Amino acid sequence: MKQFFSFIKKEFYHIWRDRRTMFILLGMPLAQIIIFGFALTNEVKNESIAILDQSKDAASSQIINKISASRYFNVTALLHNPDEIARTFQTNTARIVLVLPSTFGEDLRHVNKAQVQLVTDASDPNIATTLINYATAIITDYQQSLNSTAVIPYQINVQSRMLYNPQLKGAYSFVPGVMAMVLMLICTMMTAITIVREKETGTMEVMLVSPVQPMKIVMAKAIPYLLLTVVNITNILLLSVFVLDVPINGSLILLTGESILFTITCLSFGLLISSVTDSQQTAMMISMMGLFLPTVMLSGFMFPIENMPLALRIVSNVVPSRWYYEIVVAVMIKGLGISSILKQTLVLSGMTVLLLSLAIKNFKIRLE
Repeated sequence: MKQFFSFIKKEFYHIWRDRRTMFILLGMPLAQIIIFGFALTNEVKNESIAILDQSKDAASSQIINKISASRYFNVTALLHNPDEIARTFQTNTARIVLVLPSTFGEDLRHVNKAQVQLVTDASDPNIATTLINYATAIITDYQQSLNSTAVIPYQINVQSRMLYNPQLKGAYSFVPGVMAMVLMLICTMMTAITIVREKETGTMEVMLVSPVQPMKIVMAKAIPYLLLTVVNITNILLLSVFVLDVPINGSLILLTGESILFTITCLSFGLLISSVTDSQQTAMMISMMGLFLPTVMLSGFMFPIENMPLALRIVSNVVPSRWYYEIVVAVMIKGLGISSILKQTLVLSGMTVLLLSLAIKNFKIRLE
């Protein structure tokens, strides 16, 4: 029995000395419960809303105040003319716009009936529908408060308008998300095991004595996966257009170029992982487990980032798939140009340079 407990003690020491095992046993459950606990929700809150108040009277001010006081909306812009609505969605200033016509207050006072319009970005149909329902409920609550003291009941009609996806097709939302997830996981995982395979098979020694510079070795390992990924991108776009009926409303050349940029970012990430790990199993585990949850939860694909606590919103900024998802939605669904996705493009470019530099630096150290 004493020997049995000695083996148990030895196993504890073995686990304690292995930092990766300790991280898996203790760190990952904590990370998962935090991410799932705060991100995994169908409730929409803290969403941005813009107001186009053409009435500018007491009645319109009361509705705006009710919306501002709601935990579901944050008023991010006050528009001055209808032409600003499209720009609001193009710059992601707001997901929904409340339009109060110039005769809103006068119609309520004289005929006890008025009309408002809700315009929403329906590139994500689930969120758009939820926002329409929330805003309609707030307006209905305001109407009921008026009717509590009115002899003739008031009636406020709400008209909704869905931009970019009037038919509310779910494919418009999940196609960009699946593109980001597939490219991120496949490219990173496949490249993550390349250099590690060389170490495990013993061919690293051949590379050590070769006159080829580390930069060229890293690029040689990345280029085949880049070319194969271009084929994947082509297949995904063909299936999206001809099978799922998701049109490419923007420039195909721009979309392809941004997809190649994101692929290079993922390849750089994979090369970095492979340069700092010693086994294919570890490299695959890091690329799969370390990227799957952030890609699904923190990219805005499945759950709105605005719903998350500040800490997770900050963390989402370092998830490459978030920026690529925004690019695909802007170009493919909204039909926008390079000027609307310049920020996302610069972020991905910066990530690529940083990750590739770190990969080359670590690879060079291991060659010495």
